[in-house]
Amino acid sequence: MEPSGSTTTSSSNHTPNSTGVGCPWEISDKARLCRFLCYGLEGDIYTAREEGRVSMKNAETLFSLLQEGRGAEVVEEIKRFTKDERAVILGPSFFALALCSQHSELKTRQAAFNALKEVCRDPAHLFSFIQYKKELKEGMKCGIWGRALRRAVSDWYNEQDAMILAAAVTKCKQREGWSHQDLLRLSHTKPANEAIALISKYVTKGWKEVQVAYADKENSEEVAKVLSYLEVVEKAKHSCDETEIINLIEEHKLEREQLLTDHLKSKQVWRALLKEMPLQSVLRILGKMTANKVLEPGTSETQTVCDRIQSETALKKANLHPFSILLASEYYKRGQGYQGKTKWEPDSSILKAMDSAFYKSFMNVDPVGKRFVVAVDVSTSLSSIVPGTSISTAVAAAAITMIFARTEADIHVLAYSEGFVVPCTVSADMTLAQVTVELVKVPGGSTDCTLPITWATENGKAVDVFIILTNNPLWTFTASPVESLKKHRQISGANSKLVMCGLSSIGHAIADTEDRGVLSICGFDLGALSVIRNLAQDLI
Repeated sequence: MEPSGSTTTSSSNHTPNSTGVGCPWEISDKARLCRFLCYGLEGDIYTAREEGRVSMKNAETLFSLLQEGRGAEVVEEIKRFTKDERAVILGPSFFALALCSQHSELKTRQAAFNALKEVCRDPAHLFSFIQYKKELKEGMKCGIWGRALRRAVSDWYNEQDAMILAAAVTKCKQREGWSHQDLLRLSHTKPANEAIALISKYVTKGWKEVQVAYADKENSEEVAKVLSYLEVVEKAKHSCDETEIINLIEEHKLEREQLLTDHLKSKQVWRALLKEMPLQSVLRILGKMTANKVLEPGTSETQTVCDRIQSETALKKANLHPFSILLASEYYKRGQGYQGKTKWEPDSSILKAMDSAFYKSFMNVDPVGKRFVVAVDVSTSLSSIVPGTSISTAVAAAAITMIFARTEADIHVLAYSEGFVVPCTVSADMTLAQVTVELVKVPGGSTDCTLPITWATENGKAVDVFIILTNNPLWTFTASPVESLKKHRQISGANSKLVMCGLSSIGHAIADTEDRGVLSICGFDLGALSVIRNLAQDLI
């Protein structure tokens, strides 16, 4: 990692200017591409929880880079964003790979198809890629299933571990109008080995054909293992015996996608599923499980779930982020689904476990290694709700502040309002409630988002990233925030960046679109933290 005061990083997507001093602040085509791969837009606004369908109108720079013959470079960037988990949403990467795969330049097409397995790591990804190819080909006379795509899809199946593929095809059978049967048929896949051949026959011909074909065969160990697994899946599909289903779940680690809807009406089946269910999935359905009395106060099943939620080993394995846990906790606490149909009485032991998990999960946050200022606007009430969540803007601001205060070595936390800036003390041993109180104890006034930047400049604090958190949609300025940022860069010598977060915003922003160091975030979610990290590290 570069020192926090360095001007560039080794993985930066920005090139120093011809003098070799600093970085130009114009937004390069590479930066626009990376923004698109990160959150689906080339512009300087990230809107939390916005997952619209990707289209060509959002990818003008991507198309331009392909026209310039830089397709191979684009594919490498797609691979980096998916491999390093830099992307907030994966749809743009699948769209970009689909576009590259049917570009006129042979080298670009080859690079795209060679990257298919690396970028599309599970069936849902593969189905999404195929659907984007279909949409991009609409209006054209030719189809999408040329030799290159057939070979790439065949290789995707043939290069999978047989047991992993068997689980995948029985859990994610179809998506976006495509099924495994469609892809295997249209790609004319010739199985590379007997185990893949077994799975292919199962998908395309069905279990009865498999039974007939393999009944009297002398099978290899791998084929026997796959055959046994598929037999278990089929047994579950046709069983009405609750005890048998529970035994199959516990013995063979079956997941809910492999069960019938009728099976999921049983409390005992759900209790069996919860034992091995990924922790992120458990957090999402705690309300439903409480409402349906699957989890009841004081039961051993509830205690087991609570132990998993706050287990450091489980949290580390799931790599859960504290903000993700906070969102789940506040949702569970509200006792009602967003649609209002499902209601529950929050269990105090579950709430306590989630609170414990929140603090333990800070171990999963890697430091960025930059100099930060996190400034909270206290000019207006922070009691409103962050759109699409159950958390107040005050709690969100406190949680965001804690995430940086607990993980970064060089950080200043400020509360600001009309005419003043107050440094706040946020230590590693403070609770979320204590940090919230610390931030909102300052009296309010009108908003001036330039104050934290001016404070840093006047106090000789060189800052790499300013994160401004506000709840006020009507920002008033004594000076332009971008101009204040430029002045700070000039005086401090730092390559400072500015992230404006409108916590209750649904689309407005302040940003100089010609300055790549300025981004606006509307609302807030876990993806917003990824966007901030990427900007801080010169990746977008």
